[in-house]
Amino acid sequence: MKQIYFIINPKAGNGHCLNIWKKVETKLMNDQIPYQSFYSEYQGHAIKLAEQIAQQNDEQKVIIAVGGDGTISEVMNGFVNYDNITLGFVPGGSGNDFSRGFQIPTNPDESLEVILRLMKKETPVIDIGKVTMKDDSEHYFINNMGAGFDALISYEVNHSSVKAWLNKLSLGRLVYVYFLLKKLFSYKCSTIDISIDGSRHILEQTWFVTVSNQPYYGGGMKIAPEAVPDDGLLDITIVHNLSRVKLLLVFISVFWGKHVHFKEVKTFKGKSVSIQSSSSLYVHADGENIGFTPLDIHVKTKTMKVLTRL
Repeated sequence: MKQIYFIINPKAGNGHCLNIWKKVETKLMNDQIPYQSFYSEYQGHAIKLAEQIAQQNDEQKVIIAVGGDGTISEVMNGFVNYDNITLGFVPGGSGNDFSRGFQIPTNPDESLEVILRLMKKETPVIDIGKVTMKDDSEHYFINNMGAGFDALISYEVNHSSVKAWLNKLSLGRLVYVYFLLKKLFSYKCSTIDISIDGSRHILEQTWFVTVSNQPYYGGGMKIAPEAVPDDGLLDITIVHNLSRVKLLLVFISVFWGKHVHFKEVKTFKGKSVSIQSSSSLYVHADGENIGFTPLDIHVKTKTMKVLTRL
């Protein structure tokens, strides 16, 4: 069996992740499964931990992130340039969109059982997205990235104590709803100049652009219903020329993936995307703020080995 490493974010899910890890740890010990574990202590620490594990030697290893979508994003960004790592995930955050898109159970015992079972099979190799910012810095995403209103919401969520308060009440998913309503009537839409595989589109009064590798984001919203993480394509969703009241209807429908039927919602598929805007827009990758527009996005096909039931 490949050597197993766990990278745990004890702060994920407002600290609830630590309890999840204890359950996983107990099962590992009871089943006498050898492993090594590391705690991430600050933002960006999981990137360093994953890179250190990957570069120890050329042996094939499994790194299992225990936390939320931000944790798994950091872990994959840490070993993205190494080909000796397989990625696993035990959900411990408030959103857990990766577990939805890649069909990993939210129950810690079940997720560990699935991971151990999948390790004995041939591992799927999936696509990821690469974002290149204006300053040439690079960021990779496994779920999705976005520019505009959704990225602003992600920024507000990650810098607010409201998320921790709602997590204590087991209502963490509502934090996105809270900030959407809070920012809805003050947000100023922009003109987006977007190129998809060389085809240029100029869209006025744009709320946001989301580029997806799998269907889910924002704590269960099915933003890209047709997204498949190993088809060599990224799914682009653009919402524009929409009144504030109608945006609420779109928002409600997105949980079922029905927003794509609104005429103000444009969808595309492509391998290369360039985004410019009339004003500087917040940008997120897997829910974490990475800067502002302009930027370029490229799909990296069949790049990452992932323990998934897809």
